Amino acid sequence: MDEHEPYCETPADSGTAAGGAADAAPGEEFAECVLCREPTEYPASVKGAPLCPVCEWREAEKSACSG
Repeated sequence: MDEHEPYCETPADSGTAAGGAADAAPGEEFAECVLCREPTEYPASVKGAPLCPVCEWREAEKSACSG
């Protein structure tokens, strides 16, 4: 591996956002977080209950610590 070559592919290079979030089409709005109503990484057309990155992190902390 060349020292000037990036080690990992970035989300911008791969065509999808981190965490498997789908990219919104140009001009499409992003879905609101169901907990705090902030914009998420997901397009408004996504099914389910989208969470913003902060709420996703908090939910993961809760489930990781519930033993």
